[in-house]
Amino acid sequence: MQKVTTFLWFDNKAQEAMKFYVSIFKNSKILGPMSFQIEGQEFIAFNGGPHFSFTPAISLFVNCESQQEVDEFWDKLSDGGEKSRCGWLKDKYGLSWQIIPSILGKLMQDKDPQRSARVRTAMLAMNKIDIEGLKKAYDQA
Repeated sequence: MQKVTTFLWFDNKAQEAMKFYVSIFKNSKILGPMSFQIEGQEFIAFNGGPHFSFTPAISLFVNCESQQEVDEFWDKLSDGGEKSRCGWLKDKYGLSWQIIPSILGKLMQDKDPQRSARVRTAMLAMNKIDIEGLKKAYDQA
């Protein structure tokens, strides 16, 4: 077992949520009645009742290598949930996710402050992150 494990408190749909998450990520599996794994990361899903709910203060960050991957995770995880700005969404269980292409960090950390500022401005205007839109902003003269 890993040293630190994310513990997810659900009202009463922990098993349903586990099955949903495992269906979305290729490298994932249910480990037991309360635990599952996504990309080697273990999670515990607990039915604890309505005492607590998720907030955007905690989110799961999904690093994507292509627009196809961004589109797929964005569409599947937001189904029945709520799409937001800058690659953020809430799934139908209220858990917040960030669906972010890895190129975003590279472009925003460019040594040219004007280029990185243009990328940041473009990203702030997006809901789902569009890689081509980021590249266009980066390449503007």
